[in-house]
Amino acid sequence: MQRNADGKWWQHAVFYQVYVRSFADSDADGVGDLDGIRSRLGYLELLGIDALWLTPFFTSPMADHGYDVADPRDVDPVFGDLATFDQLVAEAHERGIRVTIDLVPNHTSDQHPWFTAAIEAGPGSPERDRYFFRPGAYPPNNWTSVFGGSAWSQLPDGDWYLHLFAPEQPDLNWANPDVVADLERTLRFWLDRGVDGFRIDVAHGMAKPESLPDMDISVPEGAGILHDNAIDPRFDNDEVHEVHRMIRKVLDAYPETMAVGEIWVKDDERFARYIRPDELHLGFNFRLVAADFDADAVRTAIDSSLHAVNMAGGTPTWTLSNHDVVRHVTRYGDGELGERRARAMTLVELALPGTVYLYNGEELGLPTVELPEWALQDPIWERSGHTERGRDGSRIPVPWEGDEPSYGFSGTSSTWLPMPLEWARFTVEAQLEDEDSMLSLYRHALELRKTHAAFSGTEVEWYGAPAGCFAFRRKGGGLICALNTSAAPVPIPPGEVLLTSHPLVDGQLPPDAAVWLV
Repeated sequence: MQRNADGKWWQHAVFYQVYVRSFADSDADGVGDLDGIRSRLGYLELLGIDALWLTPFFTSPMADHGYDVADPRDVDPVFGDLATFDQLVAEAHERGIRVTIDLVPNHTSDQHPWFTAAIEAGPGSPERDRYFFRPGAYPPNNWTSVFGGSAWSQLPDGDWYLHLFAPEQPDLNWANPDVVADLERTLRFWLDRGVDGFRIDVAHGMAKPESLPDMDISVPEGAGILHDNAIDPRFDNDEVHEVHRMIRKVLDAYPETMAVGEIWVKDDERFARYIRPDELHLGFNFRLVAADFDADAVRTAIDSSLHAVNMAGGTPTWTLSNHDVVRHVTRYGDGELGERRARAMTLVELALPGTVYLYNGEELGLPTVELPEWALQDPIWERSGHTERGRDGSRIPVPWEGDEPSYGFSGTSSTWLPMPLEWARFTVEAQLEDEDSMLSLYRHALELRKTHAAFSGTEVEWYGAPAGCFAFRRKGGGLICALNTSAAPVPIPPGEVLLTSHPLVDGQLPPDAAVWLV
């Protein structure tokens, strides 16, 4: 693979998130797998990405589709085996694509040997100290689960155990040395197999305040997607940084490996702590995900994200969608309007300095789908008493070719989530040779980002712009990116046009569009 002089390849890489269940199915069981990913490496190379992030493929009962891990050092048979994984890594590396994988350190499955041993050992046992067990007639505090309902479940022997997510996902006690040692073992296991890094699930979790104080119930659940530790003691406790220092110490022994954290933290200063030089290499800042399609809101999100990483001397990390949120085509208005705005935001995101994470299918313009109730599988649906539909609509399998489900994703039409009948226009096959397609826009933009000298420099400077618009320039490289979220065409900055998300109108940038210039 291509090597950077300083080894810090991730500082400008484009990662591609593969939701393993939904990318490609090699054995016609309706569920994506590792061999399916391997069969599509040629497509990923053609797309122009630098690295993969694979969602959990470890042994799991699948209560939360793999984020409930029963054995973090083996492959679940539904996805393949360790030999399959090794072959995938080797072939990806041959194509110059690095491979990073999910790490789930906040909790295990309730089928993990540790938890089953804790259940059998009884109250007060050393086995239960690996988790959060507490006695009492009532839950130990008022914490709620992210998936709905109480964060505590009671066993027949009277003890309560903590689960910030589903009851099948008990939280680990990071004050217990067994927990620390086991994660280090897991890190080395996969690093020794050649992985290039990790995405840390719930990286702002793990550490819990010793007294387990109540949440501030005056703030409605769901009032914001970014956590504020002052009112929500479930997350972002200071002790979590010891976990990340341990992870970093292990990674530093493996040259050119990295870690990125899932960090839903509201305060910029607290976010910056996660990417200090002895902690994570990168941190997902989700402000672009939270921003409306509005020039002022997007600029504020960019400025805040850059400010947060600059406090720690870190690298900004950008994303618009992932498996946990509504896809940005849908967030921006769905249909033709949503697709047009998504094209514009793609150019904004790829023009920014730092690292970019794409989510499988966004390069095809996939929307979030309103599934029928019978198809919903996300634990949020049940935990919320059928009041929240959950994340399944953003996890529909990727359409590859053909005119009807499963569009080349699988040898069966009975895919784990149903695929819409009207998705033929979204397939890779339908878009690959269409110069005006979403896929062609991504390929062209990624090629320019990788090869054009204008995409250098780590800072941006803003131009004056009409209301509802902005323009910035990459200091050092000279790339100019302009966005128009207003209702009327606007003049573009001076320069040679490199790429537009939508054709110019009489030399002006039309509404809901972006342009690159040099």
